[in-house]
Amino acid sequence: MSGALRVIPLGGLGEIGRNMMIYEYEDAAIAVDVGLLFPDAEHLGVDVIIPEISYLRRDPSLLRAVFLTHGHEDHIGALPFLLRELNVPVFCSELTRGLIEVKLREHRLLDGAQITVVEPGQRVSVGPFTVEAFMVSHSIPDAVGFLIETPLGDVVHTGDFKIDHTPVMGQHTDLTRLAQAGADGVLLLAADSTYAEIEGHTPSEQIVADALDRVIGSAEGRVVVTTFASLISRVQMVIDAAERHGRRVFVTGRSMVNNVAMARDLGYLRSRPETFMNQRQLASAADSKTIIVCTGSQGEPTSALTRMARGTHPVVAIGEGDTVVLSSNPVPGNEKQVYRNIDALFERGANVIYNRIDAVHVRGHAAREELKIVHRVVRPRYFVPIHGEYRHLVLHRELAVELGMDPDDALILTDGDVLEIDGEDAAVVERVSSDYVFVDGLGVGDVDEFVLRDRQHLATDGVLVVIAAVDRHTGRLTRPPEVMSHGFVGPEEEPALLEAVGELVSDIVGGERAGRRDWAELHDSLKDDVLQLMQERTHRRPLVLPVMLEV
Repeated sequence: MSGALRVIPLGGLGEIGRNMMIYEYEDAAIAVDVGLLFPDAEHLGVDVIIPEISYLRRDPSLLRAVFLTHGHEDHIGALPFLLRELNVPVFCSELTRGLIEVKLREHRLLDGAQITVVEPGQRVSVGPFTVEAFMVSHSIPDAVGFLIETPLGDVVHTGDFKIDHTPVMGQHTDLTRLAQAGADGVLLLAADSTYAEIEGHTPSEQIVADALDRVIGSAEGRVVVTTFASLISRVQMVIDAAERHGRRVFVTGRSMVNNVAMARDLGYLRSRPETFMNQRQLASAADSKTIIVCTGSQGEPTSALTRMARGTHPVVAIGEGDTVVLSSNPVPGNEKQVYRNIDALFERGANVIYNRIDAVHVRGHAAREELKIVHRVVRPRYFVPIHGEYRHLVLHRELAVELGMDPDDALILTDGDVLEIDGEDAAVVERVSSDYVFVDGLGVGDVDEFVLRDRQHLATDGVLVVIAAVDRHTGRLTRPPEVMSHGFVGPEEEPALLEAVGELVSDIVGGERAGRRDWAELHDSLKDDVLQLMQERTHRRPLVLPVMLEV
């Protein structure tokens, strides 16, 4: 549709994470956020999941800039992978710049990156778009939303937000600016839906500050606090409590060390010169005067807290008298790892405090009453719920309709939908590819659903490998077949089963069908017949891998 505004989510709608929204007009587009998604248990071996950008790759000149709302991984984590292919300008707040520079330095992409800081109220023109940042309250400092002026009207993209009247670091959601935009007329509101199913209001971050201060003040021994490495405001709470109660702070975990150093350099963390200590000072410090801030809030296998729970951390050994505080909620999919760590910490004698025990974490997203406020002040022509699983999007749309919006003007999109808005109508006109892109070690996109299916098969059913050496001229076996089993049956059952498989292979290759030269057919026949035998003998279906060697 010529002259239409195209709104294309490439991630974040129908899932928690991987947030990336494209706004396109004619031959120019901007992206808001480029986030990652943490893998679920079925994504065996996958490190992270990032948005697919094949739509942007088709015309590298289409994307003109990236605007980042804040520094959480689900909004900035995939930026290095985008910039490897499309090195476009990036606009963000000061703290977000610091966090992405840490990330880009790790990926060796910092030198060529074009990063510009934008302050709330500052306007940036990119092609047909003029983008203004406005302040929002979230669980990380320097979070913003964007007011995007387009030839067809203004778009309000909230990013993650809540309405906190007592924010720890003084950052409020700018309802005044949103009301001004609403009075001028807003074409489209794209608003955070993560907690659209929660009634009432989200508690203030001040509740967490009070809880951490109470826990640290009452602890007799050492205190270990873990949270997201990007949650700088939470680290500030720990620093404040440490200084009030005469304790010093030691930081461990690579990402936490890097982010704390960056935030101190930029002035986002305030402390006395003597508050932080190094490893040598930690060794001689009294437990009653020590706080350790570390990574591992999500049970990551190599994180500092996980190593403490396992007893493998090189510096910190958890024991009786220690208090461990998990100042976070488990990301969906990480619950087992998190609670496994909690159990291990309890087993080591620690007193473990987490969100079900005390108010050591609050949500960073608006609940229903806060969402109602934003809808009432913005009064958009159209509404698209963003950031959430499908039920969150549906419930947020229903809330908008309850507030008086025409049901036809509140549209639910999912990843890959292309919404076109012209002067008269808004409709989903097509879909573009928005599949998961799996990052596995150094590989980006070379692991697909078929690979994961095989990994799942291996993990649940084991594998049988059958090696048959066949004379290329006669088609007969040159030696008895070799059969190997891994993760399939126990040592008592294995010899008899492997012998039966060997006899079956000898019969297939050396029996009445000997001499056949159709190797593909022979391969499939071996696989199917061995699988049928295992099903009959064990009622299991291992992954069967025939290996045919021509000699």
